[in-house]
Amino acid sequence: MKYVSLVLISHSYEIVSGLKKLLSQVQPDVPIAIAGGAEGGIGTNALDIQTAIESVYSEKGVVVLFDLGSALINAEMALEMMEPHENIRIADAPLVEGAYAAVVEAGLGSSLAEVVRASESAKELVKIHR
Repeated sequence: MKYVSLVLISHSYEIVSGLKKLLSQVQPDVPIAIAGGAEGGIGTNALDIQTAIESVYSEKGVVVLFDLGSALINAEMALEMMEPHENIRIADAPLVEGAYAAVVEAGLGSSLAEVVRASESAKELVKIHR
């Protein structure tokens, strides 16, 4: 693959499904996988996350973004269940803004480190100046 891939994790399938649709309109060539909801309800599942990561995995790298704390726990469990890969990173970023920054950066052909940095810089975004 030519681009760093993204994996979006949320307790809600609808949230990550809609976010993927938005991001695919911004950068249609960046591979994006989602893992959202658990057994038709709210929650996350480590096996679903592992499957999502593996579906877009490449040597270019994968950035994982998540919504809430237990999604992080399941993402970490998913990585532990996989063979070791040095080019998978979990970003400490807000899901929507971080994913948007990440997909733009990935679409430029940037490195894994640059995509992670872009996503994490979204924490500093000021939406309203007062």
